[in-house]
Amino acid sequence: MNPRTRTLLAAALALGIAAGPAAPAAFAQVTAVPAEAGVHTLPPAGATALRAAIAGLPADDATAALVRVGGTDGSWRGSSGVHDLVSGRPADPAARFRAGSVTKVFTAATVLQLAGERRPDGARKLDLDRTARHYLPDLIPAAYGQITVRQLLDHTSGIPAAQGPGDTLEEWYAHRFDLQTPRAMLAAATAQAPEFAPGRSQHYLNINYTVLGLLIERVTGDSYAHQVGERILRPLGLRSTSFPGTDPRIRGPHNHGYQVFDAPGGGTELRDVTVWGVTDGWAAGDIISTTADLERFTQALFSGEVVRGPLLEEMFTLPASSVRTYRTGEPAQYSAGLSVMTLGGREVWGKTGGRWGYNTAVAATRDLSRTLVYSVNSVDAKGHDRNATAMDIVVAAFGAPKAG
Repeated sequence: MNPRTRTLLAAALALGIAAGPAAPAAFAQVTAVPAEAGVHTLPPAGATALRAAIAGLPADDATAALVRVGGTDGSWRGSSGVHDLVSGRPADPAARFRAGSVTKVFTAATVLQLAGERRPDGARKLDLDRTARHYLPDLIPAAYGQITVRQLLDHTSGIPAAQGPGDTLEEWYAHRFDLQTPRAMLAAATAQAPEFAPGRSQHYLNINYTVLGLLIERVTGDSYAHQVGERILRPLGLRSTSFPGTDPRIRGPHNHGYQVFDAPGGGTELRDVTVWGVTDGWAAGDIISTTADLERFTQALFSGEVVRGPLLEEMFTLPASSVRTYRTGEPAQYSAGLSVMTLGGREVWGKTGGRWGYNTAVAATRDLSRTLVYSVNSVDAKGHDRNATAMDIVVAAFGAPKAG
């Protein structure tokens, strides 16, 4: 990828992933998986670009990569890198991984399903134009009483983030097994002053989806994880997708995740961060999945199998043009659960996610001519810069981002 393309993509993608120095290991070759019967493969040029995008792992920015490209244009699957840096054996292409904020797509879809359902008295189970406080009067204070469900979905609520366990990576690492509760996080967030009046700006924050998870539980009288399971995971047959709850481990086959840290004597070191609690993410970022499951989910979502009718358009509708990104003043980028950008001259909708050791993305054109799911084991998955391997995958799948 040329430097200009990489710079453009870094500016356009809200991936939340970064490059960093990693320890060398035995290189694993790129493994391409044959297409399923009846599914045509990508043209050679596309396959070559994808193979090149994930070649040479482990490298200084990532230890493994799993990729699935699909759609009516053709399909390609590949993996590279290692299962772990100790054994050096090839990465498992069917491995489970932490999908981070891709969880928000499942949460948004569940909320929109509820918005399309009726109670016995004929009222909607969840009204997008009702205030969140209407449903959670005991949890949302009056200062936040005007925020609507729709404003939570598109991050225009103005609720600030709950404070984390510290300001440094070492502090986060020391508290990686702390248990957080959604109610405590919401209480900590709403104890602060609002960042802006509801609907005036957009600030992408997990707290919005923490509130949505609580709304799902209040409206259904059921747990968030069970509702998503019954409404999405089970109907679509997503058997390798799960919510870990308080378990910090990844159950089932998985490739190890690593994070680069400052070494005590100077320089840097890699630590295995595969085992790390995710209760701070919950309905905003704790899901575990596979590339196959996320591809199936993306196809079903975009084709109207998960959310039906006009409510599906909420996922492909940005806030009014007058709504700008908080602090930067840039155009709003997020809809209900998704975000949008122009790649290779095509409008692409999707969502990225990052947990320590793991970066994920789902993306597709509206007509499903091209879909992409990747998991990249980035060594600085929560950093500010963009991961080079992930950027190369996106460009290989869709083309370079539109300049300007």
